[in-house]
Amino acid sequence: MNKVAVIDYGMGNLHSVTKAIEYVGRELGEETEVLVTSNAQDISQSDRIVFPGVGAIRDCMAEIKRLGIDKKIQDAIKEKPILAICVGMQALMKQSEENHGVQCIGLFDGEVKFFGDPLLDSENRIMKVPHMGWNQVRQTKNHALWRDIPDHSRFYFVHSYYVDTEDLEKVAGITNYGLDIVSCLSKENIFAVQFHPEKSQKMGQTLLRNFLTWDGQ
Repeated sequence: MNKVAVIDYGMGNLHSVTKAIEYVGRELGEETEVLVTSNAQDISQSDRIVFPGVGAIRDCMAEIKRLGIDKKIQDAIKEKPILAICVGMQALMKQSEENHGVQCIGLFDGEVKFFGDPLLDSENRIMKVPHMGWNQVRQTKNHALWRDIPDHSRFYFVHSYYVDTEDLEKVAGITNYGLDIVSCLSKENIFAVQFHPEKSQKMGQTLLRNFLTWDGQ
């Protein structure tokens, strides 16, 4: 039995994530139990953790702190593989400039920044914000979750803020949208993505399948 805890703090697209994980679990031919929860015991008894998120970071962090999710994640990272998605990834940074500045969980060095208004590309053309739709990810390090995913594969994004970090050793993927942004981070047993694997069809399913077999090493 592969037990996956999808952390529920009221701010994630939990149904889509849950169904996608259940689907790839069936493809692997193993019994996969996906539990949507904020309960510490459920999280501690799981084999791996998914930390999703959508919406404004101020509201997300308020619920994360109210429910003690920040401490539960810090406890869980000592022994379990963790996949953070979209705002879940942003919440792992030190701070975000969204909502006039919000302190985040701080598991990664760096800041979450607004794309800009207007956001201009290298030829001075206006880019739409939010960044919404399919875009390529350039893999910047070898990782178990990239297995069977060709470099520059396309994934589905929806976001107006992006992660900026000088800790390049933790960067696992880069995407260009007017500027180069960090679309993937990895540190020990944490893998964090700005895109939505549950909406990214074949490549997203491959990444989720890799996550279900990843030992966090």
